[in-house]
Amino acid sequence: MALNPQPETESRQAIPLWDHLAELRSRVLKCVAAILAGSIIGLIYCREIFTILQIPMVKALPPGSFFITTSPFESYSAYFKIAFLAGLFIASPVVFYQFWKFINPALKQKEKQAALPFALISALLFTGGALFGYFLVFPTGFHFVNQVLEGTGIRLMPKMSDYLSVALALLLAFGFCFELPLVIFLLGRLGIIDYPFIKKYRRYVIVVLFIVAAVLTPGPDVFSQCLLAIPLWILFELGGLSLLWIKS
Repeated sequence: MALNPQPETESRQAIPLWDHLAELRSRVLKCVAAILAGSIIGLIYCREIFTILQIPMVKALPPGSFFITTSPFESYSAYFKIAFLAGLFIASPVVFYQFWKFINPALKQKEKQAALPFALISALLFTGGALFGYFLVFPTGFHFVNQVLEGTGIRLMPKMSDYLSVALALLLAFGFCFELPLVIFLLGRLGIIDYPFIKKYRRYVIVVLFIVAAVLTPGPDVFSQCLLAIPLWILFELGGLSLLWIKS
């Protein structure tokens, strides 16, 4: 049941530009501090995290395969990347909360009151997208990557830093892709799109989602592409429904 809307004058007060910049600086610093704190925790457990990250590829490789490194300091840079990624996910509730609080003046009263739930939902979607990629897309994609080499006499020996760069980029991409319903909600709140717009361009958006899934999934197979595209389609539809809530 929708809450009664409050007068626009209560939620939209003119704020000087310098005050906006000062608030933005304050919130960015809070986000950086939260990510650094999370990264310290990630650095402590970086070896364990890397062991977990390499499982999908190790399972897809032929028996006896392993990762290699070609530089004595490659592991250090890899561990710092892992620490940063862990810090980003650990701090994601704080980061999204600071974002929602920053855009608060542009929201209605009922939306202002939901800043904390929005932040938690954003963090859950971000983390859920990464976990979805790790548990469902990675195994299928890496399996097909290695299957291409069967019968060629070529043995894949993934380099530690190369694999980590690909894995981290994909995890972040999956995480941000799962923010799609909230992106649609924001665009609707800013008056850029509405539900009739969603209905009109739905078929084109679906095509774009399948193209995005084809680019992001590590394997060339259609199955792994659909594993990502279909959930994105569902999230897109949920975002469209949120526009009806805005209108209410």
